[in-house]
Amino acid sequence: MILKRIPLILAALLLSALALSQESDGYGVNLYKFYKQRLHFGFTIGANTADFRINPRPNSLFPDTVIGPSHYRVRTVYSQSQPGFAVGLVADTRLHEYIRLRFTPNISFATRKIEYTLGSDNSDSSKIFDKTVESVFLFFPLEVKIQSRRLGNFSTYVIGGGGYALDLSARKKAGSGRPNELDENVKLTRDDFFYSAGAGIDLYLQYFKLGFELKLLIGTKNLVKPGNSVFTNSIDKIRSRMVVFGITFEGS
Repeated sequence: MILKRIPLILAALLLSALALSQESDGYGVNLYKFYKQRLHFGFTIGANTADFRINPRPNSLFPDTVIGPSHYRVRTVYSQSQPGFAVGLVADTRLHEYIRLRFTPNISFATRKIEYTLGSDNSDSSKIFDKTVESVFLFFPLEVKIQSRRLGNFSTYVIGGGGYALDLSARKKAGSGRPNELDENVKLTRDDFFYSAGAGIDLYLQYFKLGFELKLLIGTKNLVKPGNSVFTNSIDKIRSRMVVFGITFEGS
């Protein structure tokens, strides 16, 4: 229910920000010395959608399993994105007049779904299995933010960098270890490194700066762990991917 209300919450925040941005110190410009200060702190909230980049094993190497009287083999593997959310902190330091270095540690709740289609040896029947992978990530991104010149109480920026991600739920993804167990989930490692890129806008309000940001996070490590499950063994490589829409609040 909360996720369905996110667009309404974001729209309300944007309208409030636009209204507040009309207030100033009498000269029409809010926080005009904001980037003269070397260090800023704040917090961020956001919504995300996450999925996997999957490289299945070649069909000839796909494992098979027994369901009832028939042998079934994995035919296709697809990843489906699911929504999530995140909260975190912001530490921002000035490297140059328009260049910032940002550290934004956050905790992110993400859900991914992997859909498997299994076909029988004689191809007269098929079965579909959905495996849901829930994760609680600790993200530690270090990014460079390149800011445009301010236009009144408005500016734009691009951002890019990378960091480390720790999946606190990774240990829960293991099954019992029995061969081809159909109720076993996909086994993934807990550590990952990622790179990120995105863009956003900043609104300078009377007492703080409000930012809206859209960013893509791409994992670099192969996360699949060897196992006895038909679902794990049908995947050669699996990497994480996440699109994040964030709102930042930074004080002067």
